[in-house]
Amino acid sequence: MNTVPTLTPPLHAPASGPGWYWIVPRVAVALFLVAIGALVWWLHRNDLDEQRATLINDVLWMEQDLRFHLDRNAEQMAQIGRDAGDRRLDPQVLDARLRSLIANGHGLLKIDTLHATDLTDGELSGPARLSGSTGRAVYLPPERTPDGDVHFDVLVPLGGDLGWMLGRYSIAQMLSQSVPWWFAERYKLDVIDNTETVLASKSKVAAEHDELNYALAFDPPGHGLRLRVTAYRSDTRLLPALLVVTIVGLALTMLWSLWALRRHLVRRLAAEQALREEHSFRTAMEDSLIIGLRARDLSGRITHVNPAFCRMVGWSAEELMAMTPPMPYWAPEAAEHIRALHDGILAGGAMSHGAMELKFVRRDGQRFDVLISEAPLMDARGRHVGWMSSVLDITERKQAEELYRQQQEKLQFTGRLITMGEMASTLAHELNQPLSAIASYSTACLNMVEHGTGTLSDLQEPLAKMSSQAKRAGTIIRRVHEFVRRSEPKRMPCSLNDVVDEALGLIEADARKRDIRISSSLAGGLPDIHADRVMIEQVLLNLIRNGMDAMAGCAPERRRLLIQTGADAEGVQVSVRDNGGGIPPEVADKLFAPFFTTKPDGMGMGLNICRSIVELHHGRLWFEAAEGGGTVFILKLPAGGAAP
Repeated sequence: MNTVPTLTPPLHAPASGPGWYWIVPRVAVALFLVAIGALVWWLHRNDLDEQRATLINDVLWMEQDLRFHLDRNAEQMAQIGRDAGDRRLDPQVLDARLRSLIANGHGLLKIDTLHATDLTDGELSGPARLSGSTGRAVYLPPERTPDGDVHFDVLVPLGGDLGWMLGRYSIAQMLSQSVPWWFAERYKLDVIDNTETVLASKSKVAAEHDELNYALAFDPPGHGLRLRVTAYRSDTRLLPALLVVTIVGLALTMLWSLWALRRHLVRRLAAEQALREEHSFRTAMEDSLIIGLRARDLSGRITHVNPAFCRMVGWSAEELMAMTPPMPYWAPEAAEHIRALHDGILAGGAMSHGAMELKFVRRDGQRFDVLISEAPLMDARGRHVGWMSSVLDITERKQAEELYRQQQEKLQFTGRLITMGEMASTLAHELNQPLSAIASYSTACLNMVEHGTGTLSDLQEPLAKMSSQAKRAGTIIRRVHEFVRRSEPKRMPCSLNDVVDEALGLIEADARKRDIRISSSLAGGLPDIHADRVMIEQVLLNLIRNGMDAMAGCAPERRRLLIQTGADAEGVQVSVRDNGGGIPPEVADKLFAPFFTTKPDGMGMGLNICRSIVELHHGRLWFEAAEGGGTVFILKLPAGGAAP
């Protein structure tokens, strides 16, 4: 089970997939937008065509309605004129009929009767003859009045000698009376002449934008007059507008959805590509590890292992992930202990164990040591789903540590032999004294026995001295034997003061030979230390001998070596102080380095071995400059009767 960090994918599309994969959707969207645009344009054009057709129909109707009123007025004027010429009408009735015709004449202002004698005016004579010859009404050119209105006259022939009827129209009143309200609300009606001058107009709304207009000849009355009808922009029809808005809205929604889908797809493809690259990178990195990785779920079933772990135990990943505890790679002799640790980890105690050293067994039966660290395995939502283990094969390391330990023991033993070799002549002289004394006492006793001069009481004193000298020689031999014999390190509770006494017993002969006085100040009531007595004694002997070597060139009265013991909160300590020339700064940094020495015949391993022994006992060894000259070496060890 691999956990992959959250990635932020790039916004560009990955270069994968065929070209048509991206071209076809774009072409489809473009065609759809063109179709939607064409549909909207067609609906708009169709609506305009419908409005124009309606406009033309209404204009034709309006023109026919005006023509109808003009023709009807001309017929009624002709009928009234003939009735008046035949004298069949009473003047009052005639006057009433004329007023009624004017009132309902749709712009008719007045009506007059003309006879042949009245046509002396040249403007009327021509139209009168035309109307008389054709028998139809003739309209005269329009004239603008001082009040801004436009009038035109009509001559209606009565036939025979009856003359003509002359009617006068006001174009403004004609439009006002003839144009219905619904027409005026939808259109603006203008009467214009040849110069496009508006002579009269009828509308109930203010014109803002004229989109559609239509003009036709206003005949009668003619003379270049035209009717021009302009359609106002009508209110948008709800259903078509709603349809268009819906279609456009759906098109935009679809376009946005496609864009969002493409953007999401691009991000997804980019994230998948980044995930594949990250997975490949993590897999390559995991495969290159020499540390085994093992993931387990909360039930203890293995869910993932890396190749290093498979190589380590000898089973394949498929075989391991089908196994349940107890695992076959658990060493049989440690199976119960490992099972207890396994159950504790699954119960949530992995963090309290820290790194654990266990014994595993390979598929071929070979046992090996591993160092295992456990950590909780979390999913993307932060839930605890199992445990991740890192398994390190430490077999070679432990073998190397064991070999190093053995080499250290050999080196320490060699160091002790070297020390004793350097002290051999002194120890031989030291042993020679009690042996010579024993020989002398034994010779004296034999002489007294042979000559019969000595009594039992005389023999008692030399025999007692012989016993004392023999014990002294035995003590020296025992100390040397214990010091130089090779044995496994044995840590046990011991007194630091006793270790100091033993070391002084070995070195005092050499000190007398060099004319060096060793004094000790041992604190009472010191707690025991848990240490290998011989190793600590070896350290003290090296420090004492180094101190004596440091005072080799000093005056006899300055050859004093002081050994002190004490205790504080950190543990117990022993210090060795000399009165030599001290340690130069250029030597101080390298003093504990291996193979560094200031002695012509030294090996440079004494202090390095001493520090290794002290650190093995979890202690510290350092030096300081002593007051008044010289150097003091301090050895501090943890106190207690248990192993540190």
